[in-house]
Amino acid sequence: MKDLRKYVAEFIGTFVLVLVACGTAMITSAKGDPTFYLTTAAAFGLVIVAMAYSIGNISGCHINPAVSLAMLVSKKMNVKDFCCYVVAQCLGAILGAVCLGLIFGFDTAKAIGFGANATEKVGGGFLLEVLLTCIFVLAILGVTSREAFSKVAGLVIGGSLTLVHLLGIGITGTSVNPARSLGPAIFAGGKALEQIWIFILAPLVGGVLAALIWMFLDKKDPAPVQAKKANKKK
Repeated sequence: MKDLRKYVAEFIGTFVLVLVACGTAMITSAKGDPTFYLTTAAAFGLVIVAMAYSIGNISGCHINPAVSLAMLVSKKMNVKDFCCYVVAQCLGAILGAVCLGLIFGFDTAKAIGFGANATEKVGGGFLLEVLLTCIFVLAILGVTSREAFSKVAGLVIGGSLTLVHLLGIGITGTSVNPARSLGPAIFAGGKALEQIWIFILAPLVGGVLAALIWMFLDKKDPAPVQAKKANKKK
């Protein structure tokens, strides 16, 4: 039952992310809002803050396969939980996209893209998604590594997601999350679906890179031999 609650929490969190954040992107882009970048970036960040403080104590609030993969690589979760998290996240994202279609009308939502990701620069876009995901996930690994940071973890993670969106929106729409990209792409079709491999693979690579970097940075140095001998004498 405990495991099921974790998976349901991940489903809900990813659903909310797509519904609210992608929905905000749809509204602001459709209306030609000049604050589109800032508003959309803030929406993604604020959703993460809200979810971190609501489901974080249940599932850790990954709501992102790249984050879950980083946790798997850094040995903070097992293979079973990883697989179930990813399935729950993708299903939540798909349901979020379905609800956006029902709210806006599927034809209208498709015309304004369902908040899906796409890029004109495949190589550059791929590299950008790897780097932005690495930055985002590295922030998560760092702020969740110490109990002392727990009270501000949600704010730091939400702020980090807002930060990477400010750079990435104009180039890729900013994914850094395979599930968030998959749900909207299924219904947006066209270029978003053709390029979905970028927004699945690049964030996963970025997540693994972040895990490897963090494991190197967080590696504990062995105690000096002299110190060990002194402790034994005591």
